[in-house]
Amino acid sequence: QHRTIRVWLKRDSGQYWPSIYHTMSSPCSAMAYHHDSRRIFVGQDNGAIMEFHISEDFNKMNFVKTYPAHQNRVSAITFCLTSEWVISTGHDKCISWMCTRSGSMLGRHYFTSWASCLQYDYETQHAFVGDYSGQITLLKLEQNTYSVITTLKGHEGSITSLWWDPVQRLLFSGASDHSIIMWDIGGRKGRTLLLQGHHDKVQAICYIQLTRQLVSCSADGGIAVWNMDISREEAPQWLESDSCQKCEQPFFWNIKQMWDTKTLGLRQHHCRKCGQAVCGKCSTKRSSYPIMGFEFQVRVCDSCFESIKDEDRTSLATFHEGKHNISHMSMDISRGLMVTCGSDRIVKIWDMTPVVGCSLATGFSSR
Repeated sequence: QHRTIRVWLKRDSGQYWPSIYHTMSSPCSAMAYHHDSRRIFVGQDNGAIMEFHISEDFNKMNFVKTYPAHQNRVSAITFCLTSEWVISTGHDKCISWMCTRSGSMLGRHYFTSWASCLQYDYETQHAFVGDYSGQITLLKLEQNTYSVITTLKGHEGSITSLWWDPVQRLLFSGASDHSIIMWDIGGRKGRTLLLQGHHDKVQAICYIQLTRQLVSCSADGGIAVWNMDISREEAPQWLESDSCQKCEQPFFWNIKQMWDTKTLGLRQHHCRKCGQAVCGKCSTKRSSYPIMGFEFQVRVCDSCFESIKDEDRTSLATFHEGKHNISHMSMDISRGLMVTCGSDRIVKIWDMTPVVGCSLATGFSSR
């Protein structure tokens, strides 16, 4: 917010100190760093993206060029070295892709609400864009044109984070509805898995393909590590009915049946395990059901409650306390390190090796 970008170096004392910083013309809102070329792209509140090149010793930052990418705040950036494209989304409701050689605009696509996050498949040139309406759009980007492939709808709140795994062709999305959805883009009939284990909006996610684990962070400081190396059940579609599918009592909008039976209508609920429309009397129990992604207790109908065994309630995720409101997270998967940035203006570096099954010295171990 105070318009600076900083490079922090670890000193001999073990403490991190800023080696250099650069003051921008507008508050910084998004960033992409390309490790091999040491190029850094910084998006700003004014819609511009500035490119810098950092010296080998990380003690100098050279300005390269400014890209007029958006008319409003930049929300996400990614850089593709092979095509020399910088791709970004913004609060002006669009995705843009620009040529880093010429600095010229190659293409733009507008959405109905502002674009909040972005993932890009470098091989196939597919972009995934999450927006404030809760929708994810899949686009195929070309040099001067594009095509919209499909839209994914499943969240009840704005999309806050995306992660694309090009190996298994899985897309993970986190949202302000406190949930995560895994979308199987690889062709298994559009299978989706719902994960609910946070009490606040999911701010950042990272899938570790080698150990089949998903790390997610939420605004209340919660850090969850999900075991995705098991066969999970897909949550059912919610069924609609004018009366309870267990006791057949009418719901309150079913005027005809209420009149015929001389009874008051009941409120409609849904069993999270079978998806049936039920009344409150037929769904008095609550249970967790981790294999379907429900780490918390949720409403289930009485018959489904009886079918859930004690071992079915065993958690398939571990939960940790970040102790600050996590607004951003980044993982160095090869070393098992994670960095979180909080709204408290504190940056924390975490050793994740005890929970993600890898060692700092050798990288990942087979499980």
